Amino acid sequence: MVFLIEILNGTHETVTYRSMSGVRAFVNRDAEDFPLHWHTALEIIHPVENEYTVKTNGKTVTFYPGDILLIPPGELHALFAPADGERLILQFDYSLFTGLDGMDFLLHALRPCLLICRLDEPDAAASLSGLLHDILREYSGDDPFREASVRSLLLRFFVILGRTVVTQAGKFPEFSPSKQQEYIEKFMSICSYINDHCSEPLQIDEIARLAGFSRYHFSRLFKQFTGLSCHEYLTGRRLAHAERLLLSPNLSVTEVAMRSGWGSLSTFNRLFREKNGCTPSSYRSLNRGVMLDVEAENLQE
Repeated sequence: MVFLIEILNGTHETVTYRSMSGVRAFVNRDAEDFPLHWHTALEIIHPVENEYTVKTNGKTVTFYPGDILLIPPGELHALFAPADGERLILQFDYSLFTGLDGMDFLLHALRPCLLICRLDEPDAAASLSGLLHDILREYSGDDPFREASVRSLLLRFFVILGRTVVTQAGKFPEFSPSKQQEYIEKFMSICSYINDHCSEPLQIDEIARLAGFSRYHFSRLFKQFTGLSCHEYLTGRRLAHAERLLLSPNLSVTEVAMRSGWGSLSTFNRLFREKNGCTPSSYRSLNRGVMLDVEAENLQE
């Protein structure tokens, strides 16, 4: 039997990647519920038999066979299983793809969780379901180049997911199709710009000017596209950047805060605790065993 949670320290789950670097895939039939916990892996849950329920960030989602739920890294969540059931679970290190254009934006679009419902998005749900089963087969097999195959399937999964997210329900329904596409590309570019410069003292007026809008129209369209205000999006990017820097033992918490764009240590500590349920120091201790090559990034800043 494969257990959903193998190592739990308080609320922090350490995901172990034994069979393949950065990827864990299995079928779970465990009827046990799991309390609030979080992990640095991105988790995908795909029910095969009976429903499954997830609670995260005050939101309760019950989903059914054919549906797909994605829980991004760092999100506190609890799991509730029926007495009988089966679901495909995929956990993986999202940093495998963060260097690709659009992937950082997509990660933020997933928060606090994202449900692809087969009734609302039948084509996307069917395609994504097929890819998840292909990933499980490759992961569980012994064919040569299976790790390369799994990563290529994961990449295809996120291409379909990303296209579904940016077009879902029409991000700018008041505009013509050509203008919608123009604005989608423009705001994806703006999100990438914020991702790349989040540690700098960015101002909304400056970002609006780069996008070619007044502050008022930029703020309205940005929230329409991302579901977040520009300030909320920027805060999320800075916190994510800080989480990576905290994995470097050579930086103090104060240095991490400054390098992540925070002018106030108290504000950084407060917002970090609100997001992760622990202090930056505790987060560092809980993730002491996580290996990320951040030293080169630190030297380049």
